[in-house]
Amino acid sequence: MVPVITIDGPASSGKGTVAKLLAKGLGFHYLESGAIYRALGLWVYRNYGDTSVDESEVVKLIATMKLQFTEVGIILNGENVTDTLREEFVGMLASKYGSIPDVRTRLLQFQRDFAKEPGLVTDGRDMGSVVFPTAKLKVFLTASAEKRAERRYKQLQLFNKSATIEAILQDIKTRDEQDSNRSVAPLSYDSSFNVLDNSDLSIEETIAAISNLYQKS
Repeated sequence: MVPVITIDGPASSGKGTVAKLLAKGLGFHYLESGAIYRALGLWVYRNYGDTSVDESEVVKLIATMKLQFTEVGIILNGENVTDTLREEFVGMLASKYGSIPDVRTRLLQFQRDFAKEPGLVTDGRDMGSVVFPTAKLKVFLTASAEKRAERRYKQLQLFNKSATIEAILQDIKTRDEQDSNRSVAPLSYDSSFNVLDNSDLSIEETIAAISNLYQKS
């Protein structure tokens, strides 16, 4: 069986950065599951704008969405959308449309196909609970909402994006509520997960802690 490490957790917990670097260090493949849902949210927006969209129409759009993960970034239907996918409004759309049952079902096998030798590291909201429930190691990475808002603010500054910590904190709390209370694949964990609070840990310390857990698994 292909070894899989899943890193789930709330928005801006650092799971994406940690998963990507951990995969590189282990020589494993990497899957940023959140980017799939963000790309779908952006694709729906590109097709329908701010108008209300029927769930059936969102599902239909999946068939027209061509997504590639490359060295130069994430390509959506021929366009590099890496930076756009980081926008806060795209994250909100990802959470909104990601709660549609048929959407998650259609995208489930797409994600599982990334599990190839020598192994896979993936991050998201339900990687360990739904997509890869028998993963070799399942981690739930978290941090305080305030700490996550601070990290997100610094990240946006690097890309010259204007935002306030207060607005980011409110967005994070809203997304936490949406992700935790949705009826399909909510953000959650059970006794099969290793819970790691990295509020006071650096990226390097977080990776070291997960690597240690993997060696013991």
